[in-house]
Amino acid sequence: MKTNTERRAEIFGEYIRNERATVRSCAKHFGISKSTVHKDVTERLSKLNPALYIGVREVLDINKEERHIRGGEATKRKYLAQHPKKS
Repeated sequence: MKTNTERRAEIFGEYIRNERATVRSCAKHFGISKSTVHKDVTERLSKLNPALYIGVREVLDINKEERHIRGGEATKRKYLAQHPKKS
């Protein structure tokens, strides 16, 4: 029988794989800390469900490659919100 922790890891993994979500967005969606989500999908899931883990790992690797772009876009939006263009 699976424990709550094991089931939670699979739920997080399915959400990340199906939604192509980040760890941060998954944590926000479920109302739990990012570190818990990360530990569940990187450590626990690899032992519980290797096939799901591979799918999650692919999404996490893509997110890692794109994070510098997302960070730059967030900074740009923040700057534009603080300094609106004057016509």
